[in-house]
Amino acid sequence: MKVLVTGGAGFIGSHFVRRLVAAGDEVVVLDKLTYAGNLANLLDVEHEFQQGDIADAVAVAKAAEGCDAIVNFAAETHVDRSILQGGDFIDTNVRGAQVLLETVRDLGARLVHVSTDEVYGDLPPGRSSSEGDALEPSSPYSAAKASADLLVLAHVRTYGVEALITRGSNTYGPNQYPEKVLPLFITNALDDEPLPLYGDGKQVRDWLYVEDHCAGIELVLRSGKAGEVYNVGGGEEVENREITRRVLELTGADPSLVRRVEDRPGHDRRYSLATAKLEALGWTRGSTLATGLPTTVDWYRENRAWWEQIKDSDDYRAYYERQYAARLAGSS
Repeated sequence: MKVLVTGGAGFIGSHFVRRLVAAGDEVVVLDKLTYAGNLANLLDVEHEFQQGDIADAVAVAKAAEGCDAIVNFAAETHVDRSILQGGDFIDTNVRGAQVLLETVRDLGARLVHVSTDEVYGDLPPGRSSSEGDALEPSSPYSAAKASADLLVLAHVRTYGVEALITRGSNTYGPNQYPEKVLPLFITNALDDEPLPLYGDGKQVRDWLYVEDHCAGIELVLRSGKAGEVYNVGGGEEVENREITRRVLELTGADPSLVRRVEDRPGHDRRYSLATAKLEALGWTRGSTLATGLPTTVDWYRENRAWWEQIKDSDDYRAYYERQYAARLAGSS
């Protein structure tokens, strides 16, 4: 099978590319190479690379030529950045999805659109989100992703497009851009820098190792039913303050590095995914936090050159200053 992987130079996308290549598929990667796209993630993987924006119909059509399927990882994904400046999230996450849908309609190809558990919004204790639940996004990021999900389902119904959606929970693992909470806290801990923990730290997230996430997406690509949504969840709900404690333990960092800072506006308290639908296709998790988190910490410890270059960049420094300087100044 020939597959176009959009956003394939990013965190989850690069792991997915590696997985497809190992399975013998021919892979084309289309990536805009914004701040989170990194060709170093693909240096050891045989693939065809084209630089381009998924909102550019000409670039997408060129990259998708001869492909049997498109798997869409291309997105602006960081909630904090969407709160600071939401326009890019509409351009890429919504307009880009529309272009991909028009492309697969013309090609007669299959589309797997990779979405997020955040589209379901905040959940009370004791509940898990199922695929048919209402979408109640809280942030500009999750609202843009929910909009794209609805576009996908509308194109399935109106045009008969062969498209599917996966919704993954908080994903972690090697080579994740160090603005998300786990790589941020791991790298800060390794450098004896503050760990800015939002609010009371009791926000609950469902943690999913990147290889398990990719295995779920691949299964949906090969065996999922068009028009369906499949949750890919980690099955491990942990408070942010507990994840922080585990990072300190694994890195050997001083607990005094943890700083309680002003919370994110509109911060969801809890996510949880029901995954019986994907499990019925044969998906199982291969990792837990007990195995995946030490592996992840070891990777960052052993690959300083990868993340130090990122954290020394002007873009990263400007973002970090804007996001955390005032918070840390008023921290406890």
